[in-house]
Amino acid sequence: MTRWHDEVLHEGIQQRLRVDRMLFEGRTDFQKVEIFDNVDTGRVLVLDNVVQTTEKDEYVYHEMLTHVPLIAHGGAKRVLIIGGGDGGLLEEVLKHPVEQVTMVELDPQVVDLCREHLPSICLGAFDDPRTNLIIGDGAAYVAETEDRFDIVLVDSPDPVGPATVLFESPFYEGCRRVLSSGGIVATQNGVPFYQSDEMINTHGCLKQLFAHTGFYVAPVPAYIGGHMTFGWATDREDMSAVSHTVIADRVDAVRFDPALKYYNARVHGAAFALPNDILAALAG
Repeated sequence: MTRWHDEVLHEGIQQRLRVDRMLFEGRTDFQKVEIFDNVDTGRVLVLDNVVQTTEKDEYVYHEMLTHVPLIAHGGAKRVLIIGGGDGGLLEEVLKHPVEQVTMVELDPQVVDLCREHLPSICLGAFDDPRTNLIIGDGAAYVAETEDRFDIVLVDSPDPVGPATVLFESPFYEGCRRVLSSGGIVATQNGVPFYQSDEMINTHGCLKQLFAHTGFYVAPVPAYIGGHMTFGWATDREDMSAVSHTVIADRVDAVRFDPALKYYNARVHGAAFALPNDILAALAG
């Protein structure tokens, strides 16, 4: 009998993926986890019945959440990742000449399961000597740590259950607290066609804390509804205003090898061109 995974993230919409082979299905101390193979998307990670990433399209999300802020910064040495248990974001950050990447993940079992079943996404990033993996609460970490970072990347699930705090003002205040001078925060903020409240809420929080804030977009096929938004905030220059020449020079200097699948200097600039419906939602 054919088995399907039915995702109902939005009240009136259902997304179905055929489960061709179930590799893991169970509960951790924090959430339900499923990892399975699908003929069209490759291996799939599902948390609490919501698709988090697939082998086939993960590169869009991970490259855009990583390389846009790191290239815009131009000199990041210390990076903090909140969440990101699959290791995809960590793997992308380590392509840059950073000194250390601290990753704070709440659920250690997700890390272990992804290392076992999704090695094509993390590619050994957890074994890199620059990786500092901390198992703990990301919101508590940014409120308490004495460490400072050039970049903070928030790779959170949707604002449901334990992840809710990662979309609230005290958490964003903590992110600002741990930034070095001129640092940048970047966040994932869902698909505004169906989740505009998520983007609007983050916008309201960030603009109260930073001199410059905004969003950029990318289409991630696993997340239905069109463009996904990524939030950014900084007290340095407007991140969206860095010239194409500067961005292109910085991309060339990194010498990505192998070449990235999605991100490039032109995509970087184009991602900040927001469609009118998103601009209207942000304008309130």
